[in-house]
This record gives sequence, structure tokens and C-alpha cells, in this order.
Amino acid sequence: MKVGVLALQGASREHLAVLRRLGAEAVAVRLPEEVAALDALILPGGESTTIGKLMARYGLLDPVRKHAAEKPLLGTCAGMILMAKQILGGVPGQPLLQVMDITVERNAFGRQVDSFEADLDCKGIDGGPVRAVFIRAPLIKSTASQVEILAEHLGRVVAVRQGKLLALAFHPELTDDTRIHEYFLSLVEE
Repeated sequence: MKVGVLALQGASREHLAVLRRLGAEAVAVRLPEEVAALDALILPGGESTTIGKLMARYGLLDPVRKHAAEKPLLGTCAGMILMAKQILGGVPGQPLLQVMDITVERNAFGRQVDSFEADLDCKGIDGGPVRAVFIRAPLIKSTASQVEILAEHLGRVVAVRQGKLLALAFHPELTDDTRIHEYFLSLVEE
């Protein structure tokens, strides 16, 4: 199984390490032609405006949209923002993939100093709560009917699935728990 992690800006190295620990062939993705050969792709956390602009500059928006129409795509934090059909608090003209029927609010949990960790009960993840790291985290404000809510924090939606698309407001790659990545890899096999 070949899984790419977009490596333009953000936490790509951490995702790659988790994927390799799970036995996947994990590759850093920087060019459009690298996307077609993947079985799955992860859009990491980072700064969504910067990542979107770099994706536009390097011609990655359309290849990633095509990938999302056919194969699993995981967006964490900034990656989730890029996947959303609509964002609140965004930068005018910010490039987005708009592949998932969700509305996301940027920095909904506050500034960098307001970052925190929490234990979440995640639908589809066995073995107890998942430790979630929220860093200047976005929030899912609304979802279409075809979007399944996987986790909430204090009544606020922080993880969703739409078919083979998975979006998280938090950073699973920053803990030792690999269950979120295992769940994502299981989408390749479905």
C-alpha cells in the first residue's frame, strides 16, 4: 500500500513515521505527478493558507481533487480546512480543494497559546478513547447529511467521514496511538 503525505509545509514527517511504523510504503508528495500513483493521501496540519497557495503554485489542486473523488484522503487540522466546501474566518481567495461537504471555522479553539489535548471517543476506533492534540484547531460547524460524525469535543464536531474522505480537527500523528492511521488505512481496503 503506497500512501503519500503532502510535504509542502506542515507536519508531514510525523505522519510519514506513523505510516512506516504500520508497514505502509509512505512517501513525501511535492509534485502533481506523484499523486496518481498513490493508494491514499494525507494532507497534514500546518498553515492552511500557505499550503493552499503552494498547492496552487505547484499544480497540485486538481490532481488531489481527482484523487479525493476515487481514493482515501485524510486531512488533519489545516488539511481538514483545505478539504471543506466552505470555511469561516478564511483568507479571501484562499485556495481550497472543496471536496468534503462540511463548513469549517478556522482557529475555532483559539490561538496557539490555547492549544490543548483531550481524550475522544471516536466512532469506528476500538480500544478506548483516542488522545487528540488540538493546536490552533479548526472546528466543523456544519455537515451535509452524507457526512458521518465520528467524534465530538464538548459537543463540538471534531472528526468526520464522508465515504473515503476523513477529516480531523486534531493531530493524531503527534501521539503514540496509531489507531486513527490504522482506521484510515482500512479505507484503502474497503
